[in-house]
Amino acid sequence: MEQGTDGTSTIDSIVKDFRDLQVWQKAHQLTLAVYRHTARFPVDERYGLTSQLRRSSSSIAANLAEGCGRYGDAELARFCSIAMGSASELDYHLLLARDLKLLNATDYAELARDTSEVKRMLTGLIQKLTADR
Repeated sequence: MEQGTDGTSTIDSIVKDFRDLQVWQKAHQLTLAVYRHTARFPVDERYGLTSQLRRSSSSIAANLAEGCGRYGDAELARFCSIAMGSASELDYHLLLARDLKLLNATDYAELARDTSEVKRMLTGLIQKLTADR
């Protein structure tokens, strides 16, 4: 991470490449885990809950990538907010999959914990991006 002239870190240096964002890395790993778990879902859920879980999880990392490709902290913060919405959607779909017995309690707990961690990381990044406004 680069430093500004006053010695503080700059957000712009963090987001030039979305792959450098820890929250993006965590969201990407979460998406991979969701894909692995949903591969075991019944075929009749392919266009239902399987699709919803995969789309909401991949949307988190995709919105972070898109936000990094935009100009300025305000734009990135907006896409982080959209990613937060996708994370909340994922949170619900995981709960539904558990209640429908498509995910066992252990798998649900792991995915829900990772989703909560991504949401906490997004909150921190949004706060950092909007602190100077």
